[in-house]
Amino acid sequence: MDRALDEARAAAARGETPVGAVVTRDGVVLAAAGNRTRELADPTAHAELLVIREACAALKSERLVGCDLWVTLEPCPMCAAAISFARIRRLYFGAEDSKGGAVTSGVRLFGQPTCHHAPEVYAGFAETESAEMLREFFRARRGDTISRA
Repeated sequence: MDRALDEARAAAARGETPVGAVVTRDGVVLAAAGNRTRELADPTAHAELLVIREACAALKSERLVGCDLWVTLEPCPMCAAAISFARIRRLYFGAEDSKGGAVTSGVRLFGQPTCHHAPEVYAGFAETESAEMLREFFRARRGDTISRA
């Protein structure tokens, strides 16, 4: 999770929402990324999607069987769907996102009968640090609002 936090800090330094993600397999980092939605002018450039793409390219596979995803914020519906499609084994995340999350909040995508694959989910890793980074970022930008965009 330390590497994901580093990616989130780097995203904040670029003016992006501070979310970072890392894909590992057998304890080895395959890919790491932070949000780049503004930089790439791409609303899908969330840290989770970028890191899933990078890991898939590294493994030359559309599936990340046996891989784990570490992310600083609860994934949104788009990212949760990508996690399912990629067949991520375990999801570890930091701060919950009561407004935009889709794992333990909101639609709870992995619990839906239409979800083909649900990873093991572990919440609360570096939760305080992840949440505080988001609060500070948005406090400095436009007030005390937590949002993905």
